[in-house]
Amino acid sequence: MDAVEVEKHQGHKEKIRQVISEVGKVVVGQEYMVHRLLIGLFTNGHILLEGVPGLAKTLTISTLAQVLHLDFQRIQFTPDLLPADLVGTMIYNQKDGKFEVKKGPIFANIILADEINRSPAKVQSALLEAMQEKTVTIGETTFKLDRPFLVMATQNPVDQEGTYPLPEAQVDRFMMKVFVNYPSKDQEMEIMRRISNMKFDFHVDTVLTKDDIFGIREQVNRVKISESLERYIIELVYATRKPLEYKLNEQAQYIQFGASPRASINLNLAAKALAYMEGRDYVLPEDIKEVALDVMNHRILLNYEAEADNVTTTDIVKALLLKVPINKSV
Repeated sequence: MDAVEVEKHQGHKEKIRQVISEVGKVVVGQEYMVHRLLIGLFTNGHILLEGVPGLAKTLTISTLAQVLHLDFQRIQFTPDLLPADLVGTMIYNQKDGKFEVKKGPIFANIILADEINRSPAKVQSALLEAMQEKTVTIGETTFKLDRPFLVMATQNPVDQEGTYPLPEAQVDRFMMKVFVNYPSKDQEMEIMRRISNMKFDFHVDTVLTKDDIFGIREQVNRVKISESLERYIIELVYATRKPLEYKLNEQAQYIQFGASPRASINLNLAAKALAYMEGRDYVLPEDIKEVALDVMNHRILLNYEAEADNVTTTDIVKALLLKVPINKSV
């Protein structure tokens, strides 16, 4: 990096620290979740958060949106929601005698799709089409969505009542699926003290602008990844498709379908973003291992035997990371 680049990098790194600090004023703990949301923001990837109700998933995303100088919309997914409620519709204007387009809440920079698995498939499809194409069609007109466009979705565990599981092809469009866990005892004590104080100030300062985000994306794009690590990513993903070739005999019986090429692409992007946030302009094997779980756990489809034996995709990914060597020759 030249001197100007180093200065820019330092300035952006300081702003990233400020973002995490501002979110921390409201949200206790959950640094892991905030980190993953920022990786999505800096690589143009959508993030899916899964956890039981009450773990501050919605609060974290809405607080992060306040810290960013971006348009934000929250959409509460319910069983009676229609695609038109999401993308917009044509409304008849009696005065002019013609139809006008009324844009829906999807026309924003950050969309919080709250409890995405509480709505039927047709609504989920409308959102996920916008995520993929970055365009929305209302009537006969197609509109481009503003950049950056990011969907940060939350869902309750699939086995909860009143949920419609997201189809595999649609879940695959999320860059990462992050499991949100319960806070520690000390964190819960702090949460209780903050929230039970009715005068608690939830105000946060705006830190990052659109230009900052595009600047950071440009720098993330310049982070170097060696060919041996690119090959390692391919090997990891390929091991989910042909587990027996990688001596994953125990895991092979549970895998129905392996990860798609989106897994390779997103592992590369997420590792670069993580390296950048750590202050490096090159990727280490640890960066790939660090993000592998979140990038791959929703892309591996398990069979009924796995369910019967209580084997999860997390177990499979952990086994991959142990068994697949970094410098395996092809």
